Amino acid sequence: MRIGILTSGGDCPGLNAVIRAAVLTGIKEYDYDFVGIRDGWRGLIEGDVRALNRSAVRGLSRVGGTILGTSRTHPYDAEGGGPERMKATMDRLGIDGIIAIGGEGTLAGARRLFNDGLPIVGVPKTIDNDLDATDYTFGFDTAVEIATEAGDRLRTTGDSHMRCMVLEVMGRHVGWIALHSGVSVGAHVILIPEHPVSMEEIGEYVRQVYDRGRAPLVVVSEGFKLKDMEQEYSTKGIDEANRPRLGGISEMLAPMIQEHTGIESRATVLGHIQRGGAPTGADRVLATRFGIGAVRAVADGDWGSMVALRGTDIVRVTLDEALGSLKTVPASRYEEIKHLFG
Repeated sequence: MRIGILTSGGDCPGLNAVIRAAVLTGIKEYDYDFVGIRDGWRGLIEGDVRALNRSAVRGLSRVGGTILGTSRTHPYDAEGGGPERMKATMDRLGIDGIIAIGGEGTLAGARRLFNDGLPIVGVPKTIDNDLDATDYTFGFDTAVEIATEAGDRLRTTGDSHMRCMVLEVMGRHVGWIALHSGVSVGAHVILIPEHPVSMEEIGEYVRQVYDRGRAPLVVVSEGFKLKDMEQEYSTKGIDEANRPRLGGISEMLAPMIQEHTGIESRATVLGHIQRGGAPTGADRVLATRFGIGAVRAVADGDWGSMVALRGTDIVRVTLDEALGSLKTVPASRYEEIKHLFG
């Protein structure tokens, strides 16, 4: 059997570890042949592939990014897209099935293609940790570690000048990165999309910290909204999926905090730094287990499924289940840490 592997959507630490584990498992356990599909769905549309053998994946677990490249090419809307064109490409190249590694958008495309007759197994990838069907996704732990290190550094410079530092992290419509990194770094305020807060409340927390002789640290998720905001802060247009490009809420909040409290405030937007570099050990392990699980799903003919983490077990769910809803931060998780604010 010949299997194609693609990575699609935003890049993420751990993608290469999935590729390595899938290829080694498929070759050693099932004598499969593998090809890498370049730049996500674009490569499947155009037949742009490369060989994936043991030497091609040697040492990949520790390497960030993706050796296959990635893009946000839409499998249906792109020129030449659609299941018929892709199936013709697969037949021409002798590809029997696809392992698609990606987030919500990629998996939505995979589900639609599977329903139109293409054999596909999904692997969940997102630093946002927002897929409800899996407890965790690889890339999340790395993003949290990067944000934690940045927060630690901001605390030292904030302490030196007695400034309020506002650290903005990714996450789109969920606050998992902000929650975990904020708790880890000991932030004095954590602001997430699921729980709008007023400027008065933020100012009170910041003032409490400052009055104790400390430099306040605020961690904010890019999708956070103040109570009087109708939509997320965005000044960067829309992306390929026609969604607003988020980012910059900290640059709005910092001067508001300074005006409200009189405390000098500075903003730092981490942005794509959270996506780059080598994955953490935890992400390497999870990505490896996902890669193994995906190949075993292929071997079982369990097309239309996605591998997921439940507790400590790797399980399979349908692509329909995988895309049921976003995994948001529950109110109970936020309430349990609110007493640490200020």
